[in-house]
Amino acid sequence: MTDTTSTRSALSFEVSRRPDPAQAETIAQVHENPGFGKTFTDHMVVIDWSADEGWANARVQPYGPFQLDPAAAVLHYAQEIFEGMKAYRHADGSVWTFRPEANAARFANSARRLALPVLEADDFIESLRQLVAVDKAWVPEPGESGEKSLYLRPFMFASEAFLGVRPAKHVTYAVIASPAGAYFAGGLKPVNLWISTQYARAGAGGTGAAKCGGNYASSLAGQLEGMEHGCDQAVFLDSSTHTHIEELGGMNLFLVYKDGRIVTPELTGSILEGVTRSSILELAKQEGLTPEERPVPIQEWKDAADSGQLAEVFACGTAAVITPVGELRWEGGSCDHRQSGHEDTIAMKLRSTLLDIQYGRAEDTHGWMTRLA
Repeated sequence: MTDTTSTRSALSFEVSRRPDPAQAETIAQVHENPGFGKTFTDHMVVIDWSADEGWANARVQPYGPFQLDPAAAVLHYAQEIFEGMKAYRHADGSVWTFRPEANAARFANSARRLALPVLEADDFIESLRQLVAVDKAWVPEPGESGEKSLYLRPFMFASEAFLGVRPAKHVTYAVIASPAGAYFAGGLKPVNLWISTQYARAGAGGTGAAKCGGNYASSLAGQLEGMEHGCDQAVFLDSSTHTHIEELGGMNLFLVYKDGRIVTPELTGSILEGVTRSSILELAKQEGLTPEERPVPIQEWKDAADSGQLAEVFACGTAAVITPVGELRWEGGSCDHRQSGHEDTIAMKLRSTLLDIQYGRAEDTHGWMTRLA
């Protein structure tokens, strides 16, 4: 663990506390049943950027609406990016986050792809630390499920008022936070997936590897299509041949074979490089599995399920951590690798290992955790 609250940030944050913060009783009520992304903490971080001055006016201020001009570039040209992270309360009351330098690097890559200014990693991590320091009371105890946390949402958008296709000269960075319970309120259970052949999430040379809202918006039609066929999510294929697996709307995929291989689609530039994904690839080696990052034909999934070679399938991401996958459906057919007595042993073991590291219940031998408060 990186047990330090020191910072190398070049920014100095001014703190303006809300005059009417939520009372302890109110926060406790939220923590009882936080849901996901429903209630937000008392404060937020905001930093301004301009082409003339760079990053400036870093501050922690009361949570509240932005005042945007109707011509704000983000509303017309979708120049925006975001990240998703969590703050975890450990048994001693300290608060930590998981691999923030990886999120900072991805945020920087997303910024470059969307022609936005890069916020340095030290400044990115310090912005999280500043918000958690003020709103530490909002970080829940793990709870009976052992999964409650404070979800952190850093984001950046073009706030300049103009109509014209060029990079904005005024940009706003912010961080908001929301207490979060287990992602699946009804308990962890296998999700059924629909193969989307009509829609693609991203294409070659596009923004698939960036974490921007447009990618998620483009996935919604496929998700709705899947729900119409009784599925929970959609699997998106490559946009050129529609034969290879890419990812879900917001999660990466893994296939586990009975011979010990754990396979995930390789990063092609149209797949988001998930922090959970990269962590699983590392943890899988500890479990004696053989990780493979390569093109994965959708037909391989179907054939391996039918032949019995496929042991498990699971999806992963920050919000849900790891969730098992059940039936795979498509127009005119379906397959299900889950046989009688099936248990998602590997998915659950990897999930438990990740959560135990994140909540300080197991030793962090990888140096993945960073203290925020």
